Amino acid sequence: MEITIQDCSYYVEMAGEGPPLLLLHGFTGSGATWRETVNMLKDCFCCVTVDILGHGRSAAPKEAERYRIQLVAQDMKELMKELGHSRFHLLGYSMGGRLALTMAVMFPEAVQSLILESASPGLRTEEERSMRRQSDEELAERIEREGIESFINYWENIPLFETQKQLSKDRQQAIREERLQNKAAGLSGSLRGMGTGAQPSWWPLLPQLRMPVLLVTGSKDQKFAGIANEMQELLSVSAWKEINAAGHAIHVEECRKFGTIVKEFLLHTL
Repeated sequence: MEITIQDCSYYVEMAGEGPPLLLLHGFTGSGATWRETVNMLKDCFCCVTVDILGHGRSAAPKEAERYRIQLVAQDMKELMKELGHSRFHLLGYSMGGRLALTMAVMFPEAVQSLILESASPGLRTEEERSMRRQSDEELAERIEREGIESFINYWENIPLFETQKQLSKDRQQAIREERLQNKAAGLSGSLRGMGTGAQPSWWPLLPQLRMPVLLVTGSKDQKFAGIANEMQELLSVSAWKEINAAGHAIHVEECRKFGTIVKEFLLHTL
């Protein structure tokens, strides 16, 4: 179904019954990435998957400002309210993890628990953010210049996704097709407004979070394992699970292990 929030249409799917859980995908993905995870959780939870602004079947506005992560976080809170949920569990992967953390920082009263898969609180210094904004702008211009298929050919071969080459050919093709559903304006706008360089640093605010937090990383994704280690030291109530032999997208590469860990964590928070 479609839900309009602040003049932008969001594509949403729901499955299962029980306490609400909002799942937020990564850059170039869509709500479809969570199908295996939802199948493992829907017997206990009402799972809400959404195509984040600029992705999948959701709106792709032209103005980069509309993609600002704080505005999209507000959209997600309003979307859940439209569905009748003022308080909910939250799971985010990569870009969706940064969005989920932004929601927890901005609306802690709404977030019952927080699960961050391969996610970051952002870059610590303005110098780092400025350099990242420049590289994100170059990537956005490349998408606009060369089109979606050329960009996806590049994106699926970056080192971050090397471990996905071990997936079956059918699974790799399904991921590629999901990525190809995106629009150039949506991905470039997302990079400019919601990229890591555009996001504020939430590092100083981590000690203020009081909801239970689960951090999940893959052992082959050393960058984000290091980030998770630093985050855990600052969070009040947290656990960190590292999945052996997995890379960045654990819910794709090790879906059964991931679903089991998430389900056990969520059931303990009820």
